[in-house]
Amino acid sequence: MAVTDRFDAIVVGSGVSGGWAAKELTEKGLRVLMLDRGRMVEHGTDYTYDGKPPFEIPARDRMPAPLVASDYFIATHGYVSPANQHLHNNDRLNPYAYEEGDKFYWIRPGAVGGKSLIWGRWTFRWAPHDFEANKRDGHGIDWPIRYDDVAPWYSYVERYIGVSGSRENLRELPDSEFMPPLPMNIAEEWVKPRLEAAFPGRKLIHSRMSNITEDKPDQNRSKCQYRWQCARGCSFGAYFSSQAVTLPAAQATGRFTLRSDAVVTNLEYDPAAKRVTGVRVVDTRTGAAEVISARLVFLCASAMASVQILLNSRAADGRSHFDRSGTLGRYVMDHIFRVNISGDVPGMTEYIEYGRRPGGVYVPRFRNIASDDDVPFRRGYAYQGRASRSPAKPVGFGASMKQGMRQYDGWRFGLSGYGECLPYEDNRASLHPDRVDRFGVPLMKFNVTFRDNEMKMMTDAREQGEAMLRAAGVLNVKSERLEHVPGDGIHEMGGARMGADPRASVLNGWSQAHDASNLFVTDGAQMASSSCVNPSLTFMAMSARAADYAVKQVRAGAI
Repeated sequence: MAVTDRFDAIVVGSGVSGGWAAKELTEKGLRVLMLDRGRMVEHGTDYTYDGKPPFEIPARDRMPAPLVASDYFIATHGYVSPANQHLHNNDRLNPYAYEEGDKFYWIRPGAVGGKSLIWGRWTFRWAPHDFEANKRDGHGIDWPIRYDDVAPWYSYVERYIGVSGSRENLRELPDSEFMPPLPMNIAEEWVKPRLEAAFPGRKLIHSRMSNITEDKPDQNRSKCQYRWQCARGCSFGAYFSSQAVTLPAAQATGRFTLRSDAVVTNLEYDPAAKRVTGVRVVDTRTGAAEVISARLVFLCASAMASVQILLNSRAADGRSHFDRSGTLGRYVMDHIFRVNISGDVPGMTEYIEYGRRPGGVYVPRFRNIASDDDVPFRRGYAYQGRASRSPAKPVGFGASMKQGMRQYDGWRFGLSGYGECLPYEDNRASLHPDRVDRFGVPLMKFNVTFRDNEMKMMTDAREQGEAMLRAAGVLNVKSERLEHVPGDGIHEMGGARMGADPRASVLNGWSQAHDASNLFVTDGAQMASSSCVNPSLTFMAMSARAADYAVKQVRAGAI
């Protein structure tokens, strides 16, 4: 296998974390190689069905059952469809050790850009209490950093990517550097004052989205067109993706090289020097393997993929070089959800909403903020929601049916709860002892469950959601609670958590491996807790922060 030293840094993964790592490292003068296991997707030209109506998409954009059963069994839980299946992982070609008894939905992308091409784009800062919760209630390890350590990097990232939202001055949900929000529709504006009057202290606010509402000509990006086809890729660059934002910035430096179809199997390691000496990569098309060396390695393959690489980077005794603490692969988390509450908003049937706004509304967390409430669970939850009107269903035949289909049903308003999962030591991802993939890498095996705390939290979310909608005057309120499966929220975190003590964590407060000064892990694997808000903005901010620190360490001769 060939060894090369053409690069100063290697970034593994091209999603939100990897894109930011590449941008920052190249702009600070380093020669960067990015490796991604997915197929190449060029911004704009490879968004195959961007802007296409359903009748121009195979199967009218409904996933055929045979494909669901064979190639996209897990990906279907991530809302794969014919219009975007080329962006998703093929579960038959790239499986993991899925077992009904250990149900976990590992929903993965299959293209350069990673989840940044297909994510939901709800974009929030974590609050100070999120970084303090582990210490406060004794669940999990204390974070080695606090909100103030990340806050300037939140601002730095937000100004660059563009985040739409409204300033609310809430302690439970810090404001970002905002573009104007995606406006509420008339039904949401009707619900807002009624809900807030009935429950003082609770808020119904604009969604906070990485869909820009003002053009960014310096990045060749146009504001959101209200098509709500984001999961197909956006040629306008209206939402943040690596393709539209960070990879072009890295490319513009002239110091960036991208290799697609490149599976990283493990990291080579020198235990005497305590350094990563190379990255072993396999070309998915030819099967050829090589080891590539660089002074720095940023592992940003997504939480569970990064954990898999770390676990497979093993010494002669079979133990990972990076598992001195015994915590690698443990404390895996995801948000619990699948609690939905909805009802009818009376009146206003003379109004409809034009366009397909990609956002909605948000009810920030109100449980256990400053101190523990009188509730039987720790931490808290929030709600994402929206109001909408659907076209009337066809009834009858001929002219009367056509006329009827020009009408709309009444306004509906709904909320979905998203709750925090506590970090449990035995919520674990590990390598299967016998089964390997087509590149010889042991398959990932998951033993991750939600516990009594999360179930009680979702019971409360359902009860409070019903109470809020009824008090706001919403009619015919109904709720449902579907099966809760870890991984289904697609917000995997943990597995290589950060902490101050090397005996109890994998990374330090700079996302740097305790056992390798030149290795940084800046995706969701580093998280010591999960908050209840979407984590991608935090991944980006921590990636930019880690890259800045790493370059300073290189220049100081410490790496």
